[in-house]
Amino acid sequence: MNRRNTPTKEAVLNLLSKSKKALSQDAIEKQLDIKMNRATIYRVLNRFCKDDLVHRIVAEDGKQYFAICKKCENPQELTQHHFHFRCLSCDSIECLQVPVEYSVPNGYEVKNANCVLTGVCNDCS
Repeated sequence: MNRRNTPTKEAVLNLLSKSKKALSQDAIEKQLDIKMNRATIYRVLNRFCKDDLVHRIVAEDGKQYFAICKKCENPQELTQHHFHFRCLSCDSIECLQVPVEYSVPNGYEVKNANCVLTGVCNDCS
């Protein structure tokens, strides 16, 4: 669906596209060149998630991170069904190119999978 482009949306999308890692709402707020309140940032991020422009990663502590998956060959297909890795040392979160394989009992239908592995990344080890 085509939506009106605003300076707010453009600023958030530009920041996410330049970032090498997933960003939390508070990190986005700190890095933006324009002033924007928390509710506006979340509204923009939620809209981007709904439109498959970015994906939401929920870490084991419940904190939400947002990213444009640069490593994914087909971001619309893999938006929510791939693993992420959160480094406990530098607190970065990145998308991993590992297919998610799981099974569920008969009669269950999976609509979303949130897979976050934690440990120490290649840069910090």
